[in-house]
Amino acid sequence: MVTVGSRRPRGRRQCSAGFTLLELLVVMVIIGLLAAYVGPQYFGVVAKSEVKATKAQIEAFDKALATYRLDVGAFPSAQAGLGALVKAPPGVRNWAGPYLSKGVPNDPWGNPYRYALPGQHREYDLWSLGRDGRPGGQGDDADIGNW
Repeated sequence: MVTVGSRRPRGRRQCSAGFTLLELLVVMVIIGLLAAYVGPQYFGVVAKSEVKATKAQIEAFDKALATYRLDVGAFPSAQAGLGALVKAPPGVRNWAGPYLSKGVPNDPWGNPYRYALPGQHREYDLWSLGRDGRPGGQGDDADIGNW
């Protein structure tokens, strides 16, 4: 008996692996349509989460400032600002901080928070200038404050 190696049938064409240009274009169009649909919704969610994070940080600052006031007897001066929650200002007695565990962060857009004493809206004002980093604005660019 003669053993013959594996044979390929003659006359049959072998299929080539891979995708045609048309198939790739169809897939790219589908991905583009999905991105066009999902993208704006995703960025809207991100903007809302940045606003929520800003409000949460302002609330945390409010609590830290209230504790500072209980210890020291007054809110930090406008000159000392929010830095007084991390490091005792010169000449301040009964400072029992730091009142923030990780320092004073910037807002979610990378801008420093603003602090004013006396405030225009409350005893002190604490706010972020929003996404655009400028006073005023509407929507995501609006200022976010403790008032």
